[in-house]
Amino acid sequence: MSRTEICDAARHAVAGIHDGSTVLVGGFGMAGMPTTLIDALIQQGATDLTIVSNNAGNGDTGLAALLAAGRVTKVICSFPRQTDSYVFDELYRAGKVHLEVVPQGNLAERIRAAGAGIGAFFCPTGVGTPLAEGKETRTIDGRDYVLEYPIRGDVALIGAHIGDRAGNLLYRKTARNFGPVMATAASLTIAEVSRVVEAGSIDPEIVVTPGIFVDRILDLSADRRMREAAS
Repeated sequence: MSRTEICDAARHAVAGIHDGSTVLVGGFGMAGMPTTLIDALIQQGATDLTIVSNNAGNGDTGLAALLAAGRVTKVICSFPRQTDSYVFDELYRAGKVHLEVVPQGNLAERIRAAGAGIGAFFCPTGVGTPLAEGKETRTIDGRDYVLEYPIRGDVALIGAHIGDRAGNLLYRKTARNFGPVMATAASLTIAEVSRVVEAGSIDPEIVVTPGIFVDRILDLSADRRMREAAS
């Protein structure tokens, strides 16, 4: 029997996320951004959050809306400043949010390492730059490396295309991005999907994220029907 819970309402999917949580948020820009789950998290009220994502929000929706609501204390990301990252930029300049910049490849690998149970790893990216200050360095086969530690999440919020009732996930094109590694690296993984199919409907050979890593799935089609009925 699957341990994955299928949720028909976003508020149920994000229930129990605590203040002070480290939340891994999928998405490359808005591609694969779990906006419905983020909106529900805003309504849920958890605060003092550390957000781990590729960037620091776009425009005033999704992750930017969570920042604007004052729920985020720290952001760990690769691209904090873009033409439409004005929400984060304003908060950072005002000293209302802390920032840790991590090169994109390192970010993905630090998250993957957490999911794989790797204690730490040496990487050449960042050697000789301010990003390596205070970190252990080592020369291996004539090349300098810096020691990096895993990034684990209390919660992962990811967006996928199709999920089945056993928790298996498929992604759509570039929306795949950070979702697969984030799903493995959190104590609680919640995915929003465009539709849910019966277990066994997805060919096992094309499953990207196995259901063992997914705790809750939000069926966006069911959530939409419930909100329409309530209005």
